[in-house]
Amino acid sequence: MNYAGPEEETPAGSGLELTPFRGLRYDPDRVGSLAAVTSPPYDVIVRPDGLLELESADPHNIVRLILPQDGTPAARNQQAADTLRDWLSEGVLTTDPEPGLYVYEQRDGDLLQRGVIGNLRLSEPADGVVLPHEDVMPHVIADRAALMRATSANLEPLLLTYRGNGSGFGAAAVIERTALRPPLLSTTTEDGITHRLWAVTDPAELSEIRTDLGRHQALIADGHHRWATYLRLRAEHPSPSPWDYGLVLLVDTGRYPLRVRAIHRLLHRLPVAEALAALGDSFRVRHLDVPLAEALEALSAAAAEGNAFLLAGDGTFHLVDRPSPDLLARTIPADHPEAWRTLDATVLHAALLDHVWGIPEDSPAHIAYIHDTVATVEKAEHDGGTAVLMHPVREEVVRDLARQGVTMPRKSTSFGPKPASGLVLRALTPEGPRAAGC
Repeated sequence: MNYAGPEEETPAGSGLELTPFRGLRYDPDRVGSLAAVTSPPYDVIVRPDGLLELESADPHNIVRLILPQDGTPAARNQQAADTLRDWLSEGVLTTDPEPGLYVYEQRDGDLLQRGVIGNLRLSEPADGVVLPHEDVMPHVIADRAALMRATSANLEPLLLTYRGNGSGFGAAAVIERTALRPPLLSTTTEDGITHRLWAVTDPAELSEIRTDLGRHQALIADGHHRWATYLRLRAEHPSPSPWDYGLVLLVDTGRYPLRVRAIHRLLHRLPVAEALAALGDSFRVRHLDVPLAEALEALSAAAAEGNAFLLAGDGTFHLVDRPSPDLLARTIPADHPEAWRTLDATVLHAALLDHVWGIPEDSPAHIAYIHDTVATVEKAEHDGGTAVLMHPVREEVVRDLARQGVTMPRKSTSFGPKPASGLVLRALTPEGPRAAGC
């Protein structure tokens, strides 16, 4: 199937349809601080101590909704629904008085990112409006779908990118004008990032944004599982309904380029010694008795010449590169473009995980996907597993594959900065959360 290039213009009216909504936001008078109730997206929080730290920051931290803790999935989802209902009734979360779109700014030193948050009409990949670039895991979609059903809410926005035309009109102009006004909220989170949020409610400005975005398509930068969840839940509700839309942050990467980072793998049940022994002669292995920063530099240099990975977990690092051409020929599917067949993630999943190590990539008991490099190494060393550190994919490779309608292996990229969770939520039904399983 042929797609227009991601972040390119489409015929007027056939592109993105972003609509205003009445956002749910924390009442700053009812919480310790706005920074204390935010968190990273649910899939970035991987360490129990990180979860505990967020829960301890404020009794109303958003993590209690996006990652509820209880004995069973049904109990966790019910807990989230009950918590959301309590916060609404207590006025901890309040609904904005009129529908709007929300301009969102993140500033981290010299890095500045601005975008617009709203309800985006859902579409299938074949429609060529919102393009995924990664595969997804069914059990994660099932988990997120159960949580959204229980809470009847979009609890955190996805991150989508589009390519504006560089003019001083349309969405870009509204965003820049809005950023000159006093914000609805401003807070600096523990990581040093300053977040500001504005509401756009003027009908003329809303129309200006809608008309402009209607000419564009978007690439999913972060949130493939939540987008797939949106589509599953849309199919469960007769249209028209609020489930025809999903909460997203749209960023024009022509004005605000995103950073692309790797997502690492943690192999729970595979010690490093066994992982290395299983490689045999299929890869070159070099042992690096150096600090993490130097090991990552060696990985970067090796990745410039071909597929390369850094294994850790036994107190040192092992640079694995130069895969055997015979191994690649036997394990990499030949019915994909060259750019896909040479991806590190493709070689890792098809050759190493599936063929050499025999690890099921969709089993949480065997493998975890972690954004933070230090956390991946530390957890591998603590648990006796193997950390597989990856090198980032170039953004143009991601775009080119998405243009061809080719999805990369799951968790191949991490675009950022990601929107903080907890700044604005979206209720899907006026009656609010319902009992889990209903």
